[in-house]
Amino acid sequence: MRANQHPQAQFLWATFRDVFHYCALQLGHIADNARDLDFAVRWGFGWDSGPFEIWQAAGWQQVAGWIAADIAAGKAMSDVRLPVWAAEPNRTGVHTPLGSFAPPTAGSPHLQMGERLGEKAYQPRSTLSVYRRQLFPDRLLGEPVHYGETIFETADVRLWHTGDDIAILSFKTKMYTISNEVLDGILRAVDEAEAHCSALILWQVEAPFSAGANLLQVMQGVQEPAQDAGLFGKLKQAADRVKYTVAGGGGLGEIVNAATGHVPHVEAVVAKFQQVSQRLRYAQVPTIAAVYGLALGGGCEFSMHCTRIVAALESYIGLVEVGVGLLPAGGGCKEMALRAAQEARYLSGGGGGDIFPHLKRYFQSIAMGEVAKSAELAREMGYLRQSDRIVMNQYELLHVAKQEARALTATAYRPPLASHQIPVAGRTGIATLKAAMVNLLEGRFISEHDYQIGCRIAETMCGGDVDAGSLVDEQWLLDLERHHFMQLLATQKTRDRVEYMLKNGKPLRN
Repeated sequence: MRANQHPQAQFLWATFRDVFHYCALQLGHIADNARDLDFAVRWGFGWDSGPFEIWQAAGWQQVAGWIAADIAAGKAMSDVRLPVWAAEPNRTGVHTPLGSFAPPTAGSPHLQMGERLGEKAYQPRSTLSVYRRQLFPDRLLGEPVHYGETIFETADVRLWHTGDDIAILSFKTKMYTISNEVLDGILRAVDEAEAHCSALILWQVEAPFSAGANLLQVMQGVQEPAQDAGLFGKLKQAADRVKYTVAGGGGLGEIVNAATGHVPHVEAVVAKFQQVSQRLRYAQVPTIAAVYGLALGGGCEFSMHCTRIVAALESYIGLVEVGVGLLPAGGGCKEMALRAAQEARYLSGGGGGDIFPHLKRYFQSIAMGEVAKSAELAREMGYLRQSDRIVMNQYELLHVAKQEARALTATAYRPPLASHQIPVAGRTGIATLKAAMVNLLEGRFISEHDYQIGCRIAETMCGGDVDAGSLVDEQWLLDLERHHFMQLLATQKTRDRVEYMLKNGKPLRN
């Protein structure tokens, strides 16, 4: 930017230059060390990196020379020279594995030893007990991090531990999306935890928790070659698979696999998705979802099926599949129908009660793709149960998740019994929900395709074509989910929505 004569580039350089200059001059007066200043700017003003981090990443010596030259030329906001420590010829930055630079202050040992003898004073992180809850605190540039010992690792997931018997599963995919390979990794992790560990925690090394299913893989799988298709039909299917792959930014290898049909079949992937959700629910050890940031679609479904959710306050949780013309098919619709039935039974004192008022609220959240703007709101919307925990500091999330796991283990944890008698709203509930949607359609608040999606969600959550109050099991609802998911995926308007999302990163309303 400094070399570019464009006015905007010069403005940006001048802004960064004066910020760097000011921070270097005032560091000794306003903070104990460079770490504190960078964190104050990051947390207080929403910067991704602090001023000293940016300076260090850009090349400390080169930037220091430019600042000094601009000060000498009268271009800087202040004519005060950089402090001696900032202009040291051997300095490469202020953040190192030993700690962050602490400038000398009047009367301090640093002034007597550091400046006189040329020593650099680096302050390590605080060891106060309050910080021990942060197993992996917010990192700065130059600080190393080691995420425990690996149990097993693939290209998509890693199972590890921190020296105890609690297994931690982290995804490695972009935005921690859920692919067929991630599903395989979760199933393997549950098996490993049941065999050798006391609990399993789903936790990502950084936000988000999960942006949901891998849409690219879904659309590749739906274009599976038909055995009875002629040459022209097979070529068209291959072209469609390649089209979705290109729209999703797939690499050369993915394009070749799409063209040759070497992709997982979508219905098998959906069935495996449901299998994973059920394994998380009925595992022989506690499963904990440690959620921070986005937990959308499949990420929300997995967290709801875990024994406990430990969510940071700044979590955004929701079932958003309607945005791409689909419905939650990883157990989301089933779980909401089950929770509505449980709430009706609880509020009626165990006698059953009217399920529809509770179901209607959950239906509205799914049909409108509503996302909770905080963990507290997620509890109000039913994504979190009363037993789930909310943590203010996201860096304490893993610590609290481990404490929850230990508490469950200490009380001789046993998985819940499978639900075989779930009362459903049946045909009456479906008709009532459809009537409400007809009014929205006539008023042009929703499109024809939105109405079709809503009808299929209603049929799934109400238990299908059965009498009101009929008792079904979880598998019945899962089968309905999968059936209606595949029916929607076969429509052109849903495929248009998915392709638009892959290309543009935002939903299409058709």
